Amino acid sequence: MKLYNHIAPGLSKLEWEMVQHIPAGGNWQNIPDTIPSQRLEQIRRSGGRTTYYGRLEFDKPSYTITTYFNRLGNGCNLHPSQDRIISTREGARLQSFKDSFIFYGSKTSQYKQIGNAVPPLLARAIAETLKDHLKNLTFVDLFAGAGGMSEGFLSEGFKLIAANEIEPNFFETYKKNHSEFDSGNNLILGDITSQEIKEQIISVAAKQKKIGVVIGGPPCQGFSHAGWRNPDDKRNQLFKEFVHVVDEIRPEIFVMENVPGILTMRKGAAMKEIISSFEEIGYHVTTPFKLNAEDFGVPQKRRRVVIIGSLKKEKFSQPKILFSHKDESKPKPITVKQAIGGLPILTTGSGEFEMICNYKSTSAFEKLMLGEIDFATFYESCLDQLPVAFSSVG
Repeated sequence: MKLYNHIAPGLSKLEWEMVQHIPAGGNWQNIPDTIPSQRLEQIRRSGGRTTYYGRLEFDKPSYTITTYFNRLGNGCNLHPSQDRIISTREGARLQSFKDSFIFYGSKTSQYKQIGNAVPPLLARAIAETLKDHLKNLTFVDLFAGAGGMSEGFLSEGFKLIAANEIEPNFFETYKKNHSEFDSGNNLILGDITSQEIKEQIISVAAKQKKIGVVIGGPPCQGFSHAGWRNPDDKRNQLFKEFVHVVDEIRPEIFVMENVPGILTMRKGAAMKEIISSFEEIGYHVTTPFKLNAEDFGVPQKRRRVVIIGSLKKEKFSQPKILFSHKDESKPKPITVKQAIGGLPILTTGSGEFEMICNYKSTSAFEKLMLGEIDFATFYESCLDQLPVAFSSVG
């Protein structure tokens, strides 16, 4: 079989010395003082996150995959048993992208594409929750990135109508992985603040009888300053464009996802402004959901906030939690070993964009990533592993 993006980042001579002292579950505290490093000295003086210079553990979910998961000192990015940083494919697996999803562009861009993405299995859970509230299982993806949100909705039977992304490398990945939905003008590269781009998105959507959902995660950093109504803050302009496109398309439902920090920006005032902006265009907005990716099959500790609004006044329930450390009637969250344990061994700096390999999946999650089973079969397999007293619960 062909495996893509299984490439391990390189390490400097100094980093290589550090790595050999860090055990599974360890971090910068395990690196001897005799190894010279200005950054380590600074961390030791001020105290640093326990994920810095961290090594993953096989029997737990990973920490959040960031846009810098190729860097030793920026997080918990070391492979549990091999002296190297996790590969691009391993990062993608920990985000729950299937192996058939190929990342393009520079290596640096690929790290960003993966780190910025909404985990497809988290998006799948959101999509599943919405299905009973919709007449049309169609969607438009704004700020689409590499396509994590789209992947989740597609896996639940939704049809992709249009998507927009501004970053060329991200867009290349999105377009090549969704070629079956490409009609020539509906996958749109460009700046959503451009009137031409905006009109193209709206025009494509208008050809449909009705759009079920508009999804997206507009950057909201500007909310922490003067508020999105400040015309001088271009970052907030992006959110206004999201609202504007929703207003023009009039989908049955919109889904906006973001980081948890959005809830506390400007002591909650930013979130009130977000909700009121959608209410002003006629949408009923549900109290934001705080979701943990590991609860939905993603082998990663990742927190997101999801805001859902509907033209009809109705109550939306949070996606059903499927995995839990506390609830014995549910399978435990997927671990790093279940996610990447069967992938070919690599050394530092090795691997290829495309490699031929032959291995058997070592877990139900790997079978899901390889496309051997669907999500329902995967979850049923996880339930089957529960003690007899709980095996019929689900």
